[in-house]
Amino acid sequence: MNRRQFTRAGMFTLGALAPLASSATAGHANEAAPARPTFDAKGRPPVSQRAFVSDAVEETIASVKRSIRNPYLATLFENCYPNTLDTTVEFSRRNSKPDTFVITGDIPAMWLRDSTAQVLPYLPLAGKDEKIRDLFRGLIQRQANCILLDSYANAFYPDNRKGPFASDETEMRPGVHERKWEIDSLCYPIRLAYKYWSTTGDAEPLDSAWHDAARRIVSTFREQQRLTGDGPYRFARMTTAFYDNSPNSGLGNPTRKVGLIHSAFRPSDDACLFPFLIPSNMFAMVSLRQLHEMADKVLADRQLAGDAARLADELSAALEKHAIITHPTHGKIYAYEIDGFANALLMDDANVPSLLALPYLGSCKPDDPVYRQTRAFVWSSDNPYFFRGRFEGIGGPHVGPGMIWPLSFIMRALTSINEQEIEQCLRALIDTSTDSGFMHESFDAQDPHKFTRPWFAWCNSAFGELVLTIFKSHPAILQRV
Repeated sequence: MNRRQFTRAGMFTLGALAPLASSATAGHANEAAPARPTFDAKGRPPVSQRAFVSDAVEETIASVKRSIRNPYLATLFENCYPNTLDTTVEFSRRNSKPDTFVITGDIPAMWLRDSTAQVLPYLPLAGKDEKIRDLFRGLIQRQANCILLDSYANAFYPDNRKGPFASDETEMRPGVHERKWEIDSLCYPIRLAYKYWSTTGDAEPLDSAWHDAARRIVSTFREQQRLTGDGPYRFARMTTAFYDNSPNSGLGNPTRKVGLIHSAFRPSDDACLFPFLIPSNMFAMVSLRQLHEMADKVLADRQLAGDAARLADELSAALEKHAIITHPTHGKIYAYEIDGFANALLMDDANVPSLLALPYLGSCKPDDPVYRQTRAFVWSSDNPYFFRGRFEGIGGPHVGPGMIWPLSFIMRALTSINEQEIEQCLRALIDTSTDSGFMHESFDAQDPHKFTRPWFAWCNSAFGELVLTIFKSHPAILQRV
């Protein structure tokens, strides 16, 4: 059964909130789901079954709930904001150091992307909660060890087990769940470390292993510029699902070498059509500038700082020259993927990094003219993965036509400079949660009761982040919805 069939087979309808034996896993490769924590019908696990407990998180929930007029929105926030801590964190100590492993939800593996996104909403609490600081320290160092194990892998196990993709035609190693090369897999660990360090001033987790991982990130990005050869990465899988394979014997489609980094797969874990994935290259540019600062101020490694800065400058120049195209309706916009031969894929996918999320990642300002025109394009029928039914929003090829991802509402709101638009997105998130008490991965544009993945911690955490952002910047919205 291929993954798209698996997703349809795992479609969930309200009234069946029991564990799925065949849980829908779009956005990630599937295997047997772990035992789902014991949820209340519409709530959190009992305190005794929560994986990680923080008094600061509980205080934040209580404080924000007092500012929310809508009881159901208050329940959504109370359920979603702590969902990562309640259900996905495995925290321990190894050799007196904290160690944090964060599964994505219904798959017992840790994605470098998801684990970062899942915990960042708790970062503002790190200054007053030692347990939260240890959570971050442990995850930063766990991610560094994952990168040192395999800088081309996207998802890992907590130990040296082999998973269902051990037979993939690539260099699979024990401890690797999946080896899909995605640029953002190396950007998110930098984002995590940089935001933690710049927020707390704590450089403890940026140790020698993290230093080695940082060097590995830069060298991997250099290899995948492919300026002097194809590099070591290949990937093929025995499957009929086209989005699980990289063409040309695992190398991807041909490119003209223009200085951008090749990505075999997107943040959806789907294969790229054209290997220069623009949102991910823009994310890499930002991440390399952050790495430059840490290498200079924390690691005292002038060579690494210089290497990171030079590569960021190369990406900036190449993006300026090649990433912007002229659309007949929307004017100058960013392409989603290009190949350097003047071929471009014009679309957006709800998974982050996306074109919609560029300001959220620090890749551009929200009022940048090209971004504003790109934003209008991606939230329109000119984007082939923008769907309109009872609700309108962005999906992606992975789940297929007509399926909207709540992440698109969240990113639209987090990158908006219009309070009315933010309120509209929040209302859509409330309505499409279908009284389940949680966010979903995707839902049918015509009938949101048909949805995938009732346990998808990234989207729950992102929803919590959005409500916290509104609480701080637009509190009146919480009294209106």
